[in-house]
Amino acid sequence: MQAFFVGAALVLLNLCTFILFGVDKSRAQRGAWRISERALLLSAACLGGTGALLGMRVFRHKTRHWKFRILVPLLAVVQWGLIAFIVWKVYA
Repeated sequence: MQAFFVGAALVLLNLCTFILFGVDKSRAQRGAWRISERALLLSAACLGGTGALLGMRVFRHKTRHWKFRILVPLLAVVQWGLIAFIVWKVYA
């Protein structure tokens, strides 16, 4: 049961991060107030790396910035590595 809640939390964090990237892209196109790069990277670092990576690809957003091109995929790999390690420790 705990695994379900942890999995649901990870999905929710990644969905929120994905939505943040979409909202920022929409605001960029309209010239409106933007979500800071710090907030986007922080959401990716808080176990939202996969959502950030998908948001970058789907919305074609922040794909030219070196910080995002390097850090977001790295954070996604670290996130999946952490998940794999936890699953291995709990279920092995």
